[in-house]
Amino acid sequence: MTHTHPQDHGDHKEHVHDHGSHGHGGHDHGPGGHSHAPTVTADSERKVFWVMLLTGGFMLAEVAGGLISGSLALLADAGHMLTDFASLALAWLAFRFARRPADAQRSYGWHRFEVLAAFVNGLSLFVIAAWIVVEAAQRLFEPIEVLGGTMLVVAAAGFLVNVVAFWILNRGGGENLNVQGAAIHVMGDLLGSVGAIAAALVIMWTGWTPIDPILSAVVALLILRSAWKVTKASGHILLEGTPDGIDAARVGAAVRTVPGVLDVHHVHAWSLTGERRMVTLHAVVDDAANQNEAVAAINRTLKERFGIDHATVQVERDGCAHGEDCRPY
Repeated sequence: MTHTHPQDHGDHKEHVHDHGSHGHGGHDHGPGGHSHAPTVTADSERKVFWVMLLTGGFMLAEVAGGLISGSLALLADAGHMLTDFASLALAWLAFRFARRPADAQRSYGWHRFEVLAAFVNGLSLFVIAAWIVVEAAQRLFEPIEVLGGTMLVVAAAGFLVNVVAFWILNRGGGENLNVQGAAIHVMGDLLGSVGAIAAALVIMWTGWTPIDPILSAVVALLILRSAWKVTKASGHILLEGTPDGIDAARVGAAVRTVPGVLDVHHVHAWSLTGERRMVTLHAVVDDAANQNEAVAAINRTLKERFGIDHATVQVERDGCAHGEDCRPY
């Protein structure tokens, strides 16, 4: 039997093995064919772009307000917004890169860049939260004068800006990892603004300035929780982790129900991006079965049962072609 498959997605060549044949689900993987592009990319890119402009614009005002008022809560939120602006810019660039076509060196294109950007965004949240906690501790031991009125005006304006940004990101869904990461950043800013407003009111009413670093530290802890979520999700993808709701046993059992399929092994599932799941597997097909029909049926099953629209199926005849390395699923 011959086993024919593309050596890469931009250059289709024949490669001959002594077993079975390989079905690729009917996809065209040339640079002008199947792009692996997530359907939400254009909308996600617009969301991130506008939030990037809002964040960068107000960040400058918040830095000025924090310096004038002496408020750590404002400076902490401004520092967070600076990190947000850089992270959003990186996410926006990731979407731009993702539109570039596949080539000989990057057969899946540049889509994984957006996952890397989301991972960096999550790490940046850890850094800024640590900075806030350290600065808050110093302020508790060395209090400084804080102008509550100025702090309140700037914090209230920041709250409104972050509400608009959060609405933009969550309008129409935000399943893309970079949109999720951006929303978490904005939520951190929103919480920072709420904390700054509360601290400003306490300072204006009581003159108790330690409330400023205390609330800043509380916000930092909330940011850390969100940072862990986005970093864990993007890191799981970068490590080729199995997507939620999919495991080799379930995939193997589902494929084994396809008429003509006798056995399934070498099942591997991972994600190209947060929206695109991938699977490779070996299927032992009955000699009497039509190979192309079996591959098409396997792909339909994977799509319907697991939402997988890209699978690489290696078809084998007369049992597993890999000897002892054939653990069934």
